[in-house]
Amino acid sequence: MTDAEKPVELADLLDTNDLVGMRLWLAEHPPYEIADALARLPPERAIVPFRLLDKDRELEVFEELDPGQQQAILVGLRDSAFRELLEKMEPDDRARLIGEAPAKIAARALAGLSPAERRMTAALLGYPENSVGRFMTPDTVVLHRDLTVARALEVVRAKGAEAETVYVLPVVDHGRRLSGLVQLSDLVTSSPDTLLKDLVDVFTPRTYATDPAEDAARLMQEANLVALPVVDSEERFVGLLTFDDALELIEAADSEDIARQSGSQPVHGHYAAVGVLRLARARAAWLLLLIIASTLTVNVMQGFEATLEQVTALALFVPMLTGTGGNVGSQSATAVVRALAVGEVRLRDLHRVVWKEGRVGLLLGAMLAAIALVIGSLLVGTGIAAAVALSVVAICVWAAVIGSTMPLLARRVGVDPAVVSAPLVSTLVDATGLLIYFSVARAVLGV
Repeated sequence: MTDAEKPVELADLLDTNDLVGMRLWLAEHPPYEIADALARLPPERAIVPFRLLDKDRELEVFEELDPGQQQAILVGLRDSAFRELLEKMEPDDRARLIGEAPAKIAARALAGLSPAERRMTAALLGYPENSVGRFMTPDTVVLHRDLTVARALEVVRAKGAEAETVYVLPVVDHGRRLSGLVQLSDLVTSSPDTLLKDLVDVFTPRTYATDPAEDAARLMQEANLVALPVVDSEERFVGLLTFDDALELIEAADSEDIARQSGSQPVHGHYAAVGVLRLARARAAWLLLLIIASTLTVNVMQGFEATLEQVTALALFVPMLTGTGGNVGSQSATAVVRALAVGEVRLRDLHRVVWKEGRVGLLLGAMLAAIALVIGSLLVGTGIAAAVALSVVAICVWAAVIGSTMPLLARRVGVDPAVVSAPLVSTLVDATGLLIYFSVARAVLGV
């Protein structure tokens, strides 16, 4: 591909201060692509192309950014543009932005809102952080269960333009207690005289506003819902968690889990715009912990120094055994963490999980031990090879049990299971695996 054929990037146009080119680029790309291009830029540079956006597209692009990027954009706007942008945002998006913003920006944002929008935002901010209440939208069309279909459609036409979604509609009784949901498609295809109470789906799942937002998003995923009704402690309807917010919640939760499972703290923001120092700081703490934990392996080696002096060939298989045990433990830990995240495993399933993973470890150990026995016999003789093979079986079973148990125990004591990451499990299995190996070698070889 020649230089002339390469697609023009927004960053290149910004480097050359080509304002006309930037306007054309912005006009030719959809909001999500513009948001991605802005997220790749340092905040002080992103504000320039953002100001070039047309007013009717500005909000669409802004809402595609994550709260950290939004804050950086807001800091560079004049007061009038700052207030206008916040006023037009969806209440749930605005609440999340203000909730994560520094106090100075949050105070400026709330002060610039109209009284009605300020009250709505303050109500959402009153819910606990990371609860469904922070992510739900109160902008909904609420229907009474005694309405006819004809009257309900009139209400939808009158108020639907102000709502975030009308595909599913909450139905309530006289006390605003949730009866269930009704699909817009059902209203359109039903007889005008039909009462909503005859159409409402009373079995629709619901969640409380104070429940964890991630749990609610997972529930939507499992139940294949477009929107999940949110109620207060008295079962009164307060809002809807919509599918777009649920997808963002699941993506954020999965990103955090992946980071922790790789032995790193989660880093928020676009990877291309995150600085080297920030990435190093996120990874350093785990690496320090792991290098300290790895001293256990050194201590074990010292404890069996006499055994190694008598049978030096045992040292040849240490990397293989520690690597195998670490890999088996990491696989088990990753599988259980994922199963916990999607609700396939619960705390009371601990004994079932250990029993299953132990048998998996046994099968894997038997397979690998057969290979180790053949290779070991050719290299160092049958005695050491037998010790290695038996150690492989024992280490694989032990690693699978440890890897599957630690995430469940972490959940039981209130720690995120992903914190018990694969590198930590691998490091612990390395040390304990060596204990198994040298103990087996002593018993088999009589040293």
